[in-house]
Amino acid sequence: MVLKEATMTKPTVLVIEDDPDIVELLEYNLQREGYVVASVGDGEKGLERALRRRPDLVLLDLMLPGIDGLEVCRRLRASEEGAEMPVIMLTAKGEETDVVLGLELGADDYITKPFSPREVLARIRALQRRRERENRQGERKRIEVHDLTLDRERFEASIRGEPLQLTRAEFRLLWALCSRPGRVFTRDELADKITAGESLIIDRNVDVHVSSIRKKLGASSDLISTIRGVGYKCKD
Repeated sequence: MVLKEATMTKPTVLVIEDDPDIVELLEYNLQREGYVVASVGDGEKGLERALRRRPDLVLLDLMLPGIDGLEVCRRLRASEEGAEMPVIMLTAKGEETDVVLGLELGADDYITKPFSPREVLARIRALQRRRERENRQGERKRIEVHDLTLDRERFEASIRGEPLQLTRAEFRLLWALCSRPGRVFTRDELADKITAGESLIIDRNVDVHVSSIRKKLGASSDLISTIRGVGYKCKD
């Protein structure tokens, strides 16, 4: 599912959040930017609303009455209607474990409370750009992001035209990150990407691979960002 352009039709955002002050803040600022906003303060009702109305994006609080946000996300991803629905989690500080689990369940991004309306709008727009880019490109054999080029058919990588000598695991990890710039990948997700069924012969230590890739990237090492307590992402 791809977010619609605001110039064509007004994108719809479902806010599943039980704090009335946060709901009011989000509704006011999103509506001012042209979004159609609906809000629900209960996990079960929010899930029902999402599956029935199919919004363009869901802002999902983790701590909810009824069923919590993690269960809402899990059920969304298990359904045909919500499998590709964009979801941004709203989390409190100190919920790193829940953030990791939410991302593993299929959430696209997360925002830590307290947050500013500008940050929420920026995250929504960034997610919209990523979804539109993925929809255009489909299954790719070549990626170009910033100064980096990856060729999956040849298993070749270069930075500013200079070849990079990557191991198979490093190439797979870099391909996963660069295929979705801005998207946060957990360490477990990246471990699955780099092993590709070869867990007996490929080191699953993601941090070691990232460290090695950064050294090889040299001046472009900031292409990979560390998300504390969660994992890594490629610069958007």
